Amino acid sequence: MVDLALAGAYAALVWWFTTGIILVLDGLPRRTFRWSMGGATGILICAAYALHASAADATVAGAYASFSAAILIWGWLEMSFLMGFITGPRKHACQDHCHRGHFWHAAQAIIYNEIATLAGAAAVTAATWHAPNRTGLWTYLVLWTMRLSAKLNLFLGVRNLGEKFLPPHLMYLKSFFKRRQMNFLFPFSVTGGTLVAVALFRGMIGATDAFQATSHALVTALLVLAVLEHWFMMLPWSGEKLWNWSFALIDRRFPRRIPVKAPSG
Repeated sequence: MVDLALAGAYAALVWWFTTGIILVLDGLPRRTFRWSMGGATGILICAAYALHASAADATVAGAYASFSAAILIWGWLEMSFLMGFITGPRKHACQDHCHRGHFWHAAQAIIYNEIATLAGAAAVTAATWHAPNRTGLWTYLVLWTMRLSAKLNLFLGVRNLGEKFLPPHLMYLKSFFKRRQMNFLFPFSVTGGTLVAVALFRGMIGATDAFQATSHALVTALLVLAVLEHWFMMLPWSGEKLWNWSFALIDRRFPRRIPVKAPSG
């Protein structure tokens, strides 16, 4: 049981730290973005190789390697979006009176990244589908599904919009967010995520070997964190505070050029 707790802690640490590093890099001057993406692309190539190599390794080490590789692949996609390299053809905000076609406008702002994410899912599936170690595939699917759910919830309306996560060059995306106390999708998002997390936890408890238990523990922890991120959008306490250290590192030398109003309580 200690090993499973360590696996959950590892998943939480990787989730928290990689998110913070991406925020730090995204907060640097835009002239640095090509170098950051160049380095990230090198890591992406290594992660893709590690995912492929670990797919046949049904051991505890293989589960950790596959999970970590999927996180790094996902991190590249997040960086490509936040740094503005892969977003969408629409680069400007919607006006307040924009109602007809508003969903299509929002889709135009992110569609290239969604296509890239779909391509990533296809590549990860191809690398792991017939292999004994599919930890990376389930990790990627959790990240993809819950990120899509978060985007839809932001569009429909949540209490905390998480504006601090948006760099100045993507502030136009705020026009596609809505501040509301609740929306119809949110209960389904958190309930569905919670039910799947419970099923994964039961699979972890009932696993017949250390590899299966570790694989389930890693993915379960990640899904629980994703559900928690959803709750941060609705609770009075904003999840942005978990990454104050990232924002502080940037603000000391490169204050954000566009002031961000904190979400109202």
